[in-house]
Amino acid sequence: MSTPSRPPSPGVSPGIFSAPFERFIRDESEWAGAFTLLDTMETYFDARLDLIQRALTKHSDRLKLKAEGALNDFIKMKSPSGDDLAENFDREVQKFRLKVQSRLASLTATWQSSKVVRTREKISFFFGVMSLLFSALMFGIAPQWMHIAYTIQALYLLPLRAYTYKKRAWHYFLFDLCYYSTILNFIYIWLLPSNTYLFAACYCLSHGSLASAVITWRNSLVFHDSDKVTSLFVHIYAPLTFTVIRHFYPGSHERFPALAELPHLPPVWALTLSGIIYMIWQMLYWKFVLINRRSKIASGQRTTSFSFLLNDKRGAIGRSLSSVPPQYREAAFMFGQLVYSILTELPAIYILYDSPFWSGVFLLAIFSVSVWNGGGFYIEVFGRKFERELESLRKELAEATARSGRSSPTSLGFTSDDDISSPGSTSPTFSPKSLPISPMSSPSNLTPLVTPEAKKDQ
Repeated sequence: MSTPSRPPSPGVSPGIFSAPFERFIRDESEWAGAFTLLDTMETYFDARLDLIQRALTKHSDRLKLKAEGALNDFIKMKSPSGDDLAENFDREVQKFRLKVQSRLASLTATWQSSKVVRTREKISFFFGVMSLLFSALMFGIAPQWMHIAYTIQALYLLPLRAYTYKKRAWHYFLFDLCYYSTILNFIYIWLLPSNTYLFAACYCLSHGSLASAVITWRNSLVFHDSDKVTSLFVHIYAPLTFTVIRHFYPGSHERFPALAELPHLPPVWALTLSGIIYMIWQMLYWKFVLINRRSKIASGQRTTSFSFLLNDKRGAIGRSLSSVPPQYREAAFMFGQLVYSILTELPAIYILYDSPFWSGVFLLAIFSVSVWNGGGFYIEVFGRKFERELESLRKELAEATARSGRSSPTSLGFTSDDDISSPGSTSPTFSPKSLPISPMSSPSNLTPLVTPEAKKDQ
């Protein structure tokens, strides 16, 4: 049985809308299929987007955890515990120490730089020359101030000598007889000016062992070297001061009453007295230096007058000591010093104490030796230094000539073609050996050799 057709709407003819309606029904079916495809695609991409969103969320959470961990670490660093505080403090203290050490090293390097050394040498030269001029003027104008000038200069030079010798490990030289006698001189001048025994001992030792040390130790009048100036001061200013006190001091009996009781020096009495003073020093030196410090001296950590003279094979004392068996060398050295001290005091006792003229001649002779040694230092030491540098330059030029096959005189300032030799040229060939040698050509650019006063070049 067939299904009855839908009745047409009232007032509408069935033939007019039948065809468009059928087309609409077909289009609706096509759109429905299209929407079904869109739903499928939406479902697919929604799932993918959801996966991507989950991955991003997970990664974001991971980044947040890392950020929180980093923040916590930073907070811990800013707020350390007690151990961390102690460790950080120690680290900062170590950094500060390193900084201070670096600064001290820099200052030391600056102090040892050539510019500072030249400045110090200029200052030493200036004060050395001015001291000599001032002493000469004072001797002629106001001799009563001579012992004051002696004291003031000693207050500056001797502490400086003690500091530099201690730094160089030469401070055992400060126990020598010359410093012992210097101390006795100041004790007499400022504490016991009326003591005849002390005056006689100081006068004899100053004109004996101290003055003769200018010859023995080869003291040099080298103004730019404060060490050599100090050595010369110790050995020559003492006899100068006591010569002025004895012969040229106005009203000396009032300032130094001991002179009133000693118009002459009895030879035996004076030698015995100075010998006793010397033996006291020698026993102290033997006990506290040669015995108590024997291990340091034997190991070479410290140097004394005995060890220096023993190793000085060029000097007569060193050669004489080398011929003595080792176990007797110290005794021989001390006995030889005693004999030397007595012999050098004989002129002071028999001639100088009674004669202002011969006292002046004696001082001029001792001072002339120091001037001669100083001239030799400037000429020979600087000359040898310059000659070695010039010889080094010759060798460098010879090596450069051998490498290149021809000389290069332009490096010495020769720019003219006439000065340059080439193969086949008739001009004279330049040779490094043609350089002249003049020991004093440029001493201002040279640095003197430094030894302890010839190691103690006194």
